[in-house]
Amino acid sequence: MTDFLPLAYPWIKALHVMAVLSWMAGLFYLPRLFVYHAERGHLGQEPVQSFRIMEDKLLRLIMNPAMIVTWIAGLALVLTPGIVDWTMIWPWTKAAGVLGMTWFHMWLAGQRKALLLGQGLSGRRYRMMNEVPTLLMVLIVLSVIVKF
Repeated sequence: MTDFLPLAYPWIKALHVMAVLSWMAGLFYLPRLFVYHAERGHLGQEPVQSFRIMEDKLLRLIMNPAMIVTWIAGLALVLTPGIVDWTMIWPWTKAAGVLGMTWFHMWLAGQRKALLLGQGLSGRRYRMMNEVPTLLMVLIVLSVIVKF
């Protein structure tokens, strides 16, 4: 398999980038949907039902598959000989950022369930949490590009 990875490297890297873009789009958008859901949820009208459907489909059909492909392609890149120098700091900071991003994804999934039960956070709190993926993205991109 290690003979295959160097040959497939550009394709795996392209797949990884596409999956990351899809995952990040969901990580940016789902908390925004939660803001609207939290602020209009007490109305019990049609917009709330629409938010529930959008939240569910975004998480199940886009974010979950994108996260899985991101992880699989990312691990394939890590296993490609000569790509990662583990004596440097950047792979560790990137790994920490990816673990943080995964935690945030799982937190969002839990918040979707809480909102369904009427136990979600305030719109203001969701607005604040919406900054988490941006901070993690900055850490990951700087780690990979600058390789500090």
